[in-house]
Amino acid sequence: MTHFVRMLLAVVVFVSLGTCCYAEALRVAVQKTGTFAWELAVIRAHGLDKQANLSVEVLELASPEAGKIALRAGNADIVVTDWLWVSRERGLGAKLTFYPYSSALGAVMVPASSPIQTLADLKGRKLAVAGGPIDKNWLLLLAWLKQGGIDLKSDAKIAYGAPPLLAAKTLSGEMDATLNYWNFCAALEAKGFRRLAGIEDLLPKLGAKGRTAMIGYVFDEKWANANRDKIARFIAMTRVAKEILSTSDAEWEKIASLTGAPDAATLRAYRDRYREGIPRRPVADEEADARILYRVLAEIGGPELVGSAPELDSGTFYHAIPGG
Repeated sequence: MTHFVRMLLAVVVFVSLGTCCYAEALRVAVQKTGTFAWELAVIRAHGLDKQANLSVEVLELASPEAGKIALRAGNADIVVTDWLWVSRERGLGAKLTFYPYSSALGAVMVPASSPIQTLADLKGRKLAVAGGPIDKNWLLLLAWLKQGGIDLKSDAKIAYGAPPLLAAKTLSGEMDATLNYWNFCAALEAKGFRRLAGIEDLLPKLGAKGRTAMIGYVFDEKWANANRDKIARFIAMTRVAKEILSTSDAEWEKIASLTGAPDAATLRAYRDRYREGIPRRPVADEEADARILYRVLAEIGGPELVGSAPELDSGTFYHAIPGG
């Protein structure tokens, strides 16, 4: 609770910095089924937006790609996406910047009774991979296994597809295992599937020193420089929302319908995995690990993933946040 109080006080401090007597508008593009929508519900329920002197205008979208388009078109101030895209866009001239939101990554899931016990056992198996051949979870898994002399692209039967479709195929027994996004893995976990490995568990062998936030709040750098106080209040507000979700099980019952969880077991799995993904490290540490992982991803994903830049762009991470 000490951390919660500190974050709450941070919001009050940021509000006191503003001189306006009205709430400042902030436009956020949100995937309707995404976890950011959960946080926004908590923000509204607890009046955190009012405490932060912000009027959060929500643009609900069907996919992360739609959010990127909205940001680039000037229809949103903030979206949630990854630093790979931010760095690539900066290389193309769009000066976007990133602040950590979540370190929750995908996982390899197998049925509870599966004979597959290690990642090496995936050789010769049918593996469903969500997101396509340049998805970051998939590339990080490939890089980790490559260190042990295993190339899953040729050593396993790979099926790419949409996360819900592949989760269903795995549930039906059509696939031996799936590498899927964290929320779909949590749902499988609630149905008795076994977590063979979380992608975050592989990062130390790839050079990272801790759980790395791949997903973050993304906004235009020029806009952020002109709205530093507003951004600071927004981040402080979301930190409080995260802390509430981190400490209150009752809060999860209130947002249960938003999560789409069909039962209590799935809601608990969402809750536990979400909490594990809350970033707790300084932004400088996050950026240092991102630079290491970027090189790994650039090497295995190539220009199709990162463009022509061999290194993470120097302005990718936003540092002008008190306590960050």
